[in-house]
Amino acid sequence: MPADPPAEDDDLPVPRLMWEDIEDLKADVRRLKANASPGPGESPGPVEPGAADGVLESGDEGDQEDEEPQYPPFILLLDPPAYDDEKRALIEWVEGVLVPGYLSEPSAEARWCHLWFEHEKGVIPRLHALWLAWQELTDPATCGYTGPSVWHRDHYDPCMRELRASHGPFQGCTKGEHQIAHRMPGTVPSAWSLGST
Repeated sequence: MPADPPAEDDDLPVPRLMWEDIEDLKADVRRLKANASPGPGESPGPVEPGAADGVLESGDEGDQEDEEPQYPPFILLLDPPAYDDEKRALIEWVEGVLVPGYLSEPSAEARWCHLWFEHEKGVIPRLHALWLAWQELTDPATCGYTGPSVWHRDHYDPCMRELRASHGPFQGCTKGEHQIAHRMPGTVPSAWSLGST
């Protein structure tokens, strides 16, 4: 926000016109800084009216608050119907990319359940996190050419070790057989519920 112009009778160290030029230059620098750092895959947007003066038009602040987040939220933070939409998109990725590209025939050492999407606890959140990392790390614009290697090392391998282990969430599922109820833990006291009683 520019400073108020000095009164005509103030004793200025610089002439009034030069002071106005300096304020204009400051506003130009602010505008250039705002447009110099676009996000990945974005180009600088047009300059907002009044941006050169450091003043936004009325209603601009509300538009900024209503903008969608740049990255999708973690699935556990969503409520229906957004949760259901995100789960459908996750199922498409797992069945279209992960299963045919990575998961071989299940075995006792490397289990997989064909009804994995019914394992709400432990499986959906892990696979969603894996998918979020996939989206970021397979785009050369955001991660360069080493992203897929990082995805395998830091995300895919640890996730699959946990999911497909003999003690993992698919431990009761064998080829052609799906069991989930016996593996669900009993009610565990929660710090959240203990504080509210």
